[in-house]
Amino acid sequence: MKLKPITILKDFNCPTHIIEHSIAVSNKALDMALNFMDKTGTNIDMEQIETGALLHDIGRTKTHTIKHAIEGAEILKSLNFPENIIKITTRHIGAGIPSNEAKILGLPPGNYMPHTLEEKIVAHADNLVNGSVEVDLEFVIEKWEKNFGKDHPAIIRLKKLHKELNP
Repeated sequence: MKLKPITILKDFNCPTHIIEHSIAVSNKALDMALNFMDKTGTNIDMEQIETGALLHDIGRTKTHTIKHAIEGAEILKSLNFPENIIKITTRHIGAGIPSNEAKILGLPPGNYMPHTLEEKIVAHADNLVNGSVEVDLEFVIEKWEKNFGKDHPAIIRLKKLHKELNP
């Protein structure tokens, strides 16, 4: 029998607040996916969204740095998860990180931009959940401007992703 994502998080001693955050991200992602499908008629893999969102921060069992996405991907690989779930975990950071910024941040070489609709939805749902509380785009922009500066390219990517997912 396949283990449920929450069981896996608990087996890896994931802190309660991270599990609560992951559940909130999953709920937000599923709502976003349903809204997107209603507006566009696009088919979205809801099981992939739910599983990817629940496991997106499993790497926080090893580190709370930006490298938690890489650690999470390694954990999921060791558990033989499908590549689409591993990619959601790897690409959920912010609104994505292009290879040139990844290098500056000390991430392994690669492009950490979400490509599929499922990857984009989980990444953006994660942006719109602070702890386990849903927040709006303005809250995230203000937070990022304080952390990165007003002209940081991540803010432009955030706005673009928000617009793409809210047609």
